[in-house]
Amino acid sequence: MTRTMENTRPAGLIAIDREMARQHADALTSYDNARQTAQAIAESLKKNARLLLLGMGGSHAVGRAVEPLYRACGIDAIALPLSEQLGQPLALDGRTAIITSQSGESAEVVRWFSETGGSGDTFGLTLEQGSFLARTAPSLIGAGGTELAFAATRSLTVSFALHLAVLAALGEDPTAALAALTAPETPSIDIALAALDKVATVVTSGRRLQGLAEALALGLTELSRLPCFSLEGGQLRHGPMEMLGPAVGVILFRGQDNTAGLVTAMAVSAVETGAPVIIFDASGEAPVAGAVTIGFKPASGLAAVFAMLPVAQRFMVAFADARVENAGTPVRSTKITRSE
Repeated sequence: MTRTMENTRPAGLIAIDREMARQHADALTSYDNARQTAQAIAESLKKNARLLLLGMGGSHAVGRAVEPLYRACGIDAIALPLSEQLGQPLALDGRTAIITSQSGESAEVVRWFSETGGSGDTFGLTLEQGSFLARTAPSLIGAGGTELAFAATRSLTVSFALHLAVLAALGEDPTAALAALTAPETPSIDIALAALDKVATVVTSGRRLQGLAEALALGLTELSRLPCFSLEGGQLRHGPMEMLGPAVGVILFRGQDNTAGLVTAMAVSAVETGAPVIIFDASGEAPVAGAVTIGFKPASGLAAVFAMLPVAQRFMVAFADARVENAGTPVRSTKITRSE
Protein backbone atom coordinates (compact mmCIF):
# COMPACT_ATOMS: atom_id res chain seq x y z
CA MET A 1 0.00 0.00 0.00
CA THR A 2 1.20 3.53 -0.79
CA ARG A 3 -1.02 5.72 1.37
CA THR A 4 0.88 7.22 4.32
CA MET A 5 -1.44 9.83 5.87
CA GLU A 6 -3.75 7.31 7.54
CA ASN A 7 -5.17 9.90 9.94
CA THR A 8 -6.40 12.23 7.16
CA ARG A 9 -9.52 11.06 5.35
CA PRO A 10 -9.90 12.60 1.88
CA ALA A 11 -12.86 14.92 1.34
CA GLY A 12 -14.09 12.73 -1.51
CA LEU A 13 -14.34 9.71 0.75
CA ILE A 14 -16.07 11.72 3.46
CA ALA A 15 -18.69 12.60 0.85
CA ILE A 16 -19.06 8.92 -0.05
CA ASP A 17 -19.39 8.06 3.65
CA ARG A 18 -22.34 10.45 3.89
CA GLU A 19 -24.06 8.87 0.90
CA MET A 20 -23.54 5.35 2.22
CA ALA A 21 -24.80 6.25 5.69
CA ARG A 22 -28.24 7.16 4.35
CA GLN A 23 -28.61 4.63 1.54
CA HIS A 24 -30.69 2.03 3.41
CA ALA A 25 -33.24 4.56 4.64
CA ASP A 26 -33.45 6.21 1.20
CA ALA A 27 -33.85 2.82 -0.47
CA LEU A 28 -36.74 1.85 1.78
CA THR A 29 -38.43 5.21 1.21
CA SER A 30 -37.88 4.86 -2.54
CA TYR A 31 -39.54 1.45 -2.53
CA ASP A 32 -42.56 2.78 -0.66
CA ASN A 33 -42.93 5.81 -2.92
CA ALA A 34 -42.53 3.91 -6.20
CA ARG A 35 -45.66 1.80 -6.18
CA GLN A 36 -47.80 3.78 -8.62
CA THR A 37 -45.15 4.10 -11.32
CA ALA A 38 -43.93 0.56 -10.63
CA GLN A 39 -47.44 -0.70 -11.28
CA ALA A 40 -47.55 1.17 -14.61
CA ILE A 41 -44.22 -0.39 -15.63
CA ALA A 42 -45.44 -3.83 -14.56
CA GLU A 43 -48.56 -3.43 -16.70
CA SER A 44 -46.38 -2.48 -19.67
CA LEU A 45 -44.17 -5.52 -19.05
CA LYS A 46 -47.16 -7.85 -18.80
CA LYS A 47 -48.33 -6.52 -22.15
CA ASN A 48 -44.99 -6.66 -23.96
CA ALA A 49 -43.06 -9.39 -22.08
CA ARG A 50 -39.88 -7.75 -23.40
CA LEU A 51 -37.68 -5.28 -21.54
CA LEU A 52 -34.76 -3.13 -22.63
CA LEU A 53 -32.67 -1.77 -19.74
CA LEU A 54 -30.53 1.19 -20.81
CA GLY A 55 -27.93 3.13 -18.83
CA MET A 56 -24.30 4.12 -18.55
CA GLY A 57 -21.66 3.33 -15.93
CA GLY A 58 -23.19 2.28 -12.63
CA SER A 59 -26.66 2.61 -14.14
CA HIS A 60 -25.77 -0.05 -16.70
CA ALA A 61 -24.42 -2.29 -13.91
CA VAL A 62 -27.82 -1.99 -12.22
CA GLY A 63 -29.46 -3.16 -15.44
CA ARG A 64 -27.08 -6.10 -15.67
CA ALA A 65 -27.83 -7.08 -12.08
CA VAL A 66 -31.62 -7.10 -12.48
CA GLU A 67 -31.63 -8.61 -15.97
CA PRO A 68 -31.82 -12.22 -14.68
CA LEU A 69 -34.49 -11.29 -12.14
CA TYR A 70 -36.86 -10.04 -14.83
CA ARG A 71 -36.09 -13.08 -16.96
CA ALA A 72 -37.11 -15.28 -14.03
CA CYS A 73 -40.49 -13.49 -14.16
CA GLY A 74 -40.94 -14.51 -17.79
CA ILE A 75 -39.77 -11.16 -19.21
CA ASP A 76 -37.32 -11.25 -22.12
CA ALA A 77 -34.95 -8.70 -20.56
CA ILE A 78 -31.71 -7.39 -21.97
CA ALA A 79 -29.44 -4.67 -20.55
CA LEU A 80 -27.37 -2.56 -22.93
CA PRO A 81 -25.18 0.50 -22.52
CA LEU A 82 -27.21 3.45 -23.76
CA SER A 83 -24.29 4.43 -25.99
CA GLU A 84 -24.54 1.06 -27.73
CA GLN A 85 -28.27 1.46 -28.23
CA LEU A 86 -27.61 4.85 -29.82
CA GLY A 87 -25.12 3.38 -32.32
CA GLN A 88 -26.55 -0.10 -32.94
CA PRO A 89 -30.15 0.09 -31.78
CA LEU A 90 -32.47 -2.78 -30.98
CA ALA A 91 -36.00 -2.15 -32.22
CA LEU A 92 -38.27 -0.55 -29.62
CA ASP A 93 -41.55 -1.83 -31.07
CA GLY A 94 -43.22 -4.11 -28.57
CA ARG A 95 -40.56 -3.48 -25.90
CA THR A 96 -40.80 -1.77 -22.57
CA ALA A 97 -37.72 0.41 -22.03
CA ILE A 98 -36.34 1.65 -18.70
CA ILE A 99 -33.74 4.40 -19.03
CA THR A 100 -31.63 4.67 -15.88
CA SER A 101 -29.60 7.77 -15.04
CA GLN A 102 -29.05 8.82 -11.44
CA SER A 103 -28.68 12.46 -12.50
CA GLY A 104 -31.19 12.23 -15.34
CA GLU A 105 -28.94 14.60 -17.29
CA SER A 106 -26.22 12.52 -18.95
CA ALA A 107 -25.37 13.28 -22.57
CA GLU A 108 -26.58 9.93 -23.87
CA VAL A 109 -29.97 10.27 -22.18
CA VAL A 110 -30.59 13.68 -23.71
CA ARG A 111 -29.51 12.54 -27.19
CA TRP A 112 -31.53 9.32 -27.03
CA PHE A 113 -34.77 11.16 -26.36
CA SER A 114 -33.98 13.83 -28.96
CA GLU A 115 -33.44 11.14 -31.60
CA THR A 116 -36.20 8.66 -30.68
CA GLY A 117 -38.78 10.65 -28.76
CA GLY A 118 -39.32 7.61 -26.57
CA SER A 119 -42.64 5.78 -26.65
CA GLY A 120 -45.65 5.07 -24.48
CA ASP A 121 -43.70 2.14 -23.06
CA THR A 122 -40.58 4.17 -22.17
CA PHE A 123 -39.92 4.88 -18.50
CA GLY A 124 -37.15 6.55 -16.54
CA LEU A 125 -35.35 5.71 -13.32
CA THR A 126 -33.50 8.57 -11.65
CA LEU A 127 -32.67 10.18 -8.32
CA GLU A 128 -33.45 13.70 -9.49
CA GLN A 129 -37.12 14.67 -9.71
CA GLY A 130 -36.41 17.86 -11.66
CA SER A 131 -34.07 16.26 -14.19
CA PHE A 132 -34.44 16.07 -17.95
CA LEU A 133 -35.25 12.36 -17.69
CA ALA A 134 -37.96 12.82 -15.06
CA ARG A 135 -39.54 15.64 -17.09
CA THR A 136 -39.48 13.63 -20.30
CA ALA A 137 -40.75 10.18 -19.30
CA PRO A 138 -42.85 8.70 -16.48
CA SER A 139 -40.13 7.87 -13.99
CA LEU A 140 -39.31 5.99 -10.85
CA ILE A 141 -37.79 8.64 -8.55
CA GLY A 142 -35.30 7.67 -5.87
CA ALA A 143 -35.50 9.37 -2.49
CA GLY A 144 -32.84 11.77 -1.29
CA GLY A 145 -32.01 13.60 -4.50
CA THR A 146 -28.89 13.45 -6.63
CA GLU A 147 -25.90 11.56 -5.30
CA LEU A 148 -23.14 14.14 -4.83
CA ALA A 149 -20.10 11.95 -4.18
CA PHE A 150 -18.03 10.46 -6.99
CA ALA A 151 -18.42 6.69 -7.50
CA ALA A 152 -21.89 5.21 -7.20
CA THR A 153 -22.96 3.94 -3.77
CA ARG A 154 -26.35 5.23 -2.58
CA SER A 155 -27.55 5.59 -6.18
CA LEU A 156 -27.03 1.87 -6.77
CA THR A 157 -28.89 0.79 -3.63
CA VAL A 158 -31.77 3.16 -4.33
CA SER A 159 -31.98 2.05 -7.97
CA PHE A 160 -32.19 -1.58 -6.90
CA ALA A 161 -34.99 -0.67 -4.47
CA LEU A 162 -36.93 0.93 -7.32
CA HIS A 163 -36.54 -2.23 -9.39
CA LEU A 164 -37.71 -4.21 -6.36
CA ALA A 165 -40.95 -2.22 -6.49
CA VAL A 166 -41.45 -3.20 -10.14
CA LEU A 167 -40.67 -6.85 -9.44
CA ALA A 168 -43.12 -6.80 -6.52
CA ALA A 169 -45.76 -5.36 -8.84
CA LEU A 170 -45.06 -8.31 -11.14
CA GLY A 171 -45.84 -10.67 -8.26
CA GLU A 172 -42.40 -11.34 -6.76
CA ASP A 173 -42.18 -11.56 -2.96
CA PRO A 174 -40.08 -8.61 -1.69
CA THR A 175 -39.90 -9.80 1.93
CA ALA A 176 -36.33 -11.13 1.96
CA ALA A 177 -34.95 -8.14 0.05
CA LEU A 178 -36.67 -5.65 2.35
CA ALA A 179 -35.34 -7.53 5.37
CA ALA A 180 -31.80 -7.21 4.01
CA LEU A 181 -32.29 -3.44 3.75
CA THR A 182 -33.88 -3.15 7.17
CA ALA A 183 -31.24 -5.15 9.06
CA PRO A 184 -27.92 -4.84 7.18
CA GLU A 185 -25.18 -7.40 7.76
CA THR A 186 -21.73 -6.05 8.62
CA PRO A 187 -19.09 -8.78 8.23
CA SER A 188 -15.45 -7.78 8.59
CA ILE A 189 -13.47 -6.97 5.45
CA ASP A 190 -10.06 -6.73 7.13
CA ILE A 191 -8.67 -10.12 6.08
CA ALA A 192 -9.89 -9.57 2.51
CA LEU A 193 -8.16 -6.19 2.32
CA ALA A 194 -4.93 -7.71 3.62
CA ALA A 195 -5.13 -10.48 1.03
CA LEU A 196 -5.24 -7.91 -1.80
CA ASP A 197 -2.54 -5.70 -0.28
CA LYS A 198 0.05 -6.31 -3.03
CA VAL A 199 -2.10 -6.70 -6.14
CA ALA A 200 -1.67 -4.47 -9.19
CA THR A 201 -5.14 -5.10 -10.58
CA VAL A 202 -8.42 -6.77 -9.64
CA VAL A 203 -10.87 -8.82 -11.68
CA THR A 204 -14.38 -9.32 -10.33
CA SER A 205 -16.68 -12.08 -11.49
CA GLY A 206 -19.95 -13.82 -10.85
CA ARG A 207 -22.66 -15.77 -12.59
CA ARG A 208 -26.19 -14.73 -11.66
CA LEU A 209 -24.65 -11.92 -9.56
CA GLN A 210 -22.45 -10.70 -12.41
CA GLY A 211 -24.08 -7.27 -12.47
CA LEU A 212 -23.04 -6.76 -8.85
CA ALA A 213 -19.49 -7.79 -9.78
CA GLU A 214 -19.51 -5.20 -12.56
CA ALA A 215 -20.68 -2.46 -10.22
CA LEU A 216 -17.83 -3.20 -7.81
CA ALA A 217 -15.22 -3.27 -10.56
CA LEU A 218 -16.33 0.14 -11.78
CA GLY A 219 -16.16 1.61 -8.28
CA LEU A 220 -12.74 0.09 -7.62
CA THR A 221 -11.40 1.57 -10.84
CA GLU A 222 -12.88 5.01 -10.24
CA LEU A 223 -11.59 5.29 -6.69
CA SER A 224 -8.26 3.44 -6.75
CA ARG A 225 -7.33 4.41 -10.35
CA LEU A 226 -6.07 0.88 -10.87
CA PRO A 227 -7.24 -1.18 -13.86
CA CYS A 228 -9.98 -3.17 -12.16
CA PHE A 229 -12.52 -4.85 -14.43
CA SER A 230 -15.17 -7.55 -14.52
CA LEU A 231 -15.69 -10.73 -16.52
CA GLU A 232 -18.72 -13.01 -16.28
CA GLY A 233 -17.66 -16.38 -14.88
CA GLY A 234 -17.82 -18.28 -18.14
CA GLN A 235 -15.97 -15.52 -19.97
CA LEU A 236 -13.22 -15.54 -17.35
CA ARG A 237 -12.88 -19.29 -17.82
CA HIS A 238 -12.49 -19.02 -21.61
CA GLY A 239 -8.93 -17.73 -21.92
CA PRO A 240 -8.48 -14.75 -19.58
CA MET A 241 -7.39 -17.03 -16.73
CA GLU A 242 -3.95 -16.72 -18.36
CA MET A 243 -3.56 -13.39 -16.57
CA LEU A 244 -4.11 -14.80 -13.08
CA GLY A 245 -1.30 -14.91 -10.54
CA PRO A 246 -0.15 -13.31 -7.29
CA ALA A 247 -0.42 -9.74 -8.69
CA VAL A 248 -4.06 -10.11 -9.81
CA GLY A 249 -6.76 -10.12 -7.16
CA VAL A 250 -9.94 -12.08 -7.87
CA ILE A 251 -13.26 -11.13 -6.25
CA LEU A 252 -16.17 -13.51 -6.75
CA PHE A 253 -19.86 -13.24 -5.86
CA ARG A 254 -21.72 -16.43 -4.90
CA GLY A 255 -25.42 -16.50 -4.06
CA GLN A 256 -27.88 -19.21 -3.12
CA ASP A 257 -28.88 -20.10 -6.67
CA ASN A 258 -28.20 -22.72 -9.30
CA THR A 259 -24.98 -21.03 -10.47
CA ALA A 260 -23.25 -21.30 -7.08
CA GLY A 261 -21.40 -24.47 -8.08
CA LEU A 262 -19.87 -22.74 -11.08
CA VAL A 263 -18.62 -19.89 -8.88
CA THR A 264 -17.15 -22.46 -6.50
CA ALA A 265 -15.32 -24.17 -9.36
CA MET A 266 -13.91 -20.82 -10.50
CA ALA A 267 -12.72 -20.04 -6.98
CA VAL A 268 -10.89 -23.38 -6.79
CA SER A 269 -9.22 -22.79 -10.15
CA ALA A 270 -8.27 -19.20 -9.28
CA VAL A 271 -6.70 -20.27 -5.98
CA GLU A 272 -4.57 -22.79 -7.88
CA THR A 273 -3.04 -19.95 -9.95
CA GLY A 274 -1.68 -18.26 -6.83
CA ALA A 275 -4.04 -15.30 -7.20
CA PRO A 276 -5.51 -13.99 -3.94
CA VAL A 277 -9.23 -14.84 -4.05
CA ILE A 278 -12.06 -13.13 -2.17
CA ILE A 279 -15.59 -14.56 -2.16
CA PHE A 280 -18.63 -12.48 -1.21
CA ASP A 281 -20.69 -15.49 -0.23
CA ALA A 282 -24.42 -15.78 0.39
CA SER A 283 -24.66 -19.32 -0.96
CA GLY A 284 -24.86 -21.22 2.32
CA GLU A 285 -22.21 -23.58 0.93
CA ALA A 286 -18.86 -24.52 2.46
CA PRO A 287 -15.99 -22.02 2.15
CA VAL A 288 -13.42 -22.66 -0.57
CA ALA A 289 -10.00 -23.67 0.75
CA GLY A 290 -7.39 -21.01 0.09
CA ALA A 291 -9.92 -18.24 -0.54
CA VAL A 292 -10.98 -15.49 1.87
CA THR A 293 -14.72 -15.65 2.49
CA ILE A 294 -16.85 -12.64 3.40
CA GLY A 295 -19.93 -14.49 4.57
CA PHE A 296 -23.62 -13.57 4.60
CA LYS A 297 -26.85 -15.33 5.40
CA PRO A 298 -28.03 -17.52 2.50
CA ALA A 299 -29.77 -15.30 -0.04
CA SER A 300 -30.43 -14.88 -3.73
CA GLY A 301 -31.63 -12.17 -6.09
CA LEU A 302 -32.03 -8.68 -4.67
CA ALA A 303 -31.82 -10.00 -1.12
CA ALA A 304 -28.25 -11.09 -1.90
CA VAL A 305 -27.53 -7.80 -3.66
CA PHE A 306 -28.76 -5.70 -0.73
CA ALA A 307 -26.73 -7.80 1.71
CA MET A 308 -23.48 -7.74 -0.25
CA LEU A 309 -23.49 -4.33 -1.92
CA PRO A 310 -22.88 -2.09 1.14
CA VAL A 311 -20.06 -4.37 2.30
CA ALA A 312 -18.55 -4.35 -1.19
CA GLN A 313 -18.76 -0.55 -1.08
CA ARG A 314 -16.87 -0.47 2.22
CA PHE A 315 -14.28 -2.74 0.65
CA MET A 316 -13.77 -0.57 -2.45
CA VAL A 317 -13.49 2.61 -0.37
CA ALA A 318 -10.91 1.08 1.97
CA PHE A 319 -9.00 -0.48 -0.94
CA ALA A 320 -8.74 2.91 -2.65
CA ASP A 321 -7.97 4.83 0.54
CA ALA A 322 -4.89 2.67 1.06
CA ARG A 323 -3.54 3.50 -2.40
CA VAL A 324 -4.56 7.03 -3.39
CA GLU A 325 -3.95 10.18 -1.35
CA ASN A 326 -7.09 11.96 -2.61
CA ALA A 327 -9.33 8.96 -3.24
CA GLY A 328 -12.86 9.98 -4.12
CA THR A 329 -11.82 13.14 -5.96
CA PRO A 330 -11.87 12.46 -9.71
CA VAL A 331 -8.99 13.78 -11.81
CA ARG A 332 -10.17 12.79 -15.30
CA SER A 333 -13.94 12.40 -14.91
CA THR A 334 -16.98 14.25 -13.65
CA LYS A 335 -19.94 12.99 -11.64
CA ILE A 336 -22.37 13.84 -14.43
CA THR A 337 -20.95 13.01 -17.86
CA ARG A 338 -22.31 15.66 -20.21
CA SER A 339 -20.22 14.82 -23.27
CA GLU A 340 -19.88 11.72 -25.41
